[in-house]
Amino acid sequence: MTSILDLLGRASELQKISDSPVLDTQRIICRIIGRDTSFLHTWPYAEITPNNLKNFESLFARRLMGEPIAYLTGEHGFWSLILQVNSHTLIPRPETELLVEIALTVSLGPHASVLDLGTGSGSIALALASERTNWSIVAVEKNTNALAIAKSNGFRLRLKNVDFLAGDWFSPLVARRFHLIISNPPYVAMGDESLNGDGVRFEPKEALVSGVDGLDSLRYIISQSPNFLHHGGWLLVEHGCDQGLEVRKLFLSRGYSEVSTHSDLNGRERVTLGCTRRSC
Repeated sequence: MTSILDLLGRASELQKISDSPVLDTQRIICRIIGRDTSFLHTWPYAEITPNNLKNFESLFARRLMGEPIAYLTGEHGFWSLILQVNSHTLIPRPETELLVEIALTVSLGPHASVLDLGTGSGSIALALASERTNWSIVAVEKNTNALAIAKSNGFRLRLKNVDFLAGDWFSPLVARRFHLIISNPPYVAMGDESLNGDGVRFEPKEALVSGVDGLDSLRYIISQSPNFLHHGGWLLVEHGCDQGLEVRKLFLSRGYSEVSTHSDLNGRERVTLGCTRRSC
């Protein structure tokens, strides 16, 4: 019979495609047996049933092909939350947590209204909802499969201050204004070599690519956002590390003030924000 220890020994096979082969193997085992990692360490000689072994081999083969571990386990950590994800959603990046951090420092009232555009798995909206339970948050997503995941995450996390809407950017919003609009839109240029990278090639391209220079979605959001913001409201967006200068120009051309760009932990320009009045 095959034991947990035998399966853990397979981790070396992932060394060429993963930076964390042992952790990946542990997560696959935990997924198929329905236990946490402490069980693996406590009962390394526990036997794996034939059905669980079959499931392990299937998931392990997919990981060997480069499929992200988050898609194999169906979940991923973001902020303080564990979110459900699948191939219809982007896998939330650590860099995107910077959006949440900055949003929580912006001067908003205790009952602020917030709009999250292109919510995907709901990561940004739900992270903000967990930290600011009095905020009223609207999360918009055009992909109905991704929207179903976002709604499921909200229900499972019991976060009731988020309203999920189906639609393309501002389309489901009529005569509504917000104190903060936040978005991590597609911002990769068509043909960018990073799209062929390990893991990324399994993610939905429509959530990654935005025109020849990667700025199409950002241009649209920045140009339209003042129509949906209160006076003194804020726009906060994530963008590529080489797009900061152009994004700042777009903000300024649309009349935003207090425009600034923040860098991620690797020192790369990642998030830009601006206000709809001169003194915010």
